Amino acid sequence: MEPGVSGTAALTAGETAVIRRKAQADGYAAGRLEGLAAGRQEAQEAAGRLTLVLDSLSRPFTVLDAAVEQELVALAFALARQLVRRELKADPGQVVGIVRDALQSLPVAARDIKVHLNPEDAKLVRQHLPAVDQDRAWTIVEDPMLTRGGARVATASSQVDARLESRLGALVVELLGSDREGDRAEQESP
Repeated sequence: MEPGVSGTAALTAGETAVIRRKAQADGYAAGRLEGLAAGRQEAQEAAGRLTLVLDSLSRPFTVLDAAVEQELVALAFALARQLVRRELKADPGQVVGIVRDALQSLPVAARDIKVHLNPEDAKLVRQHLPAVDQDRAWTIVEDPMLTRGGARVATASSQVDARLESRLGALVVELLGSDREGDRAEQESP
């Protein structure tokens, strides 16, 4: 070893430039990969936040849709009731047909038949329909709680619910293609 010379050989300016360019390229590549990974992470977080915001914005519309649907059903129900009342004023004999249909749906062996009607409808039925139908006697029970245009026929073993509310509820359920609990509960309430 010569005095004044270190154990490593001195690099030339060209070799130093090559090493510096390689180090810069390696640093650039490593920084680029790191930046891309950080950018992906940031984009995923932003997308997650955006999804939460969009979900929270859509929830009120879901609730609103359900409320609008309920209001439309209530409106349709009210309109149907008014139309039935109007029809009954124009042709009160419609009740007679409802009672006939209800009586025909009873079992053949049914006895002690009670036909529950609104008092105004009871007068009409007494005038137009004999109390003996197909050899089965039945009696009319005036029930002011029943809506005009409806009837409830009962025997000891069966019952036919031909109330206006029940028939309208069945129509609504059929039209909406729904078997929601609210529709069924409204249809089954006395």
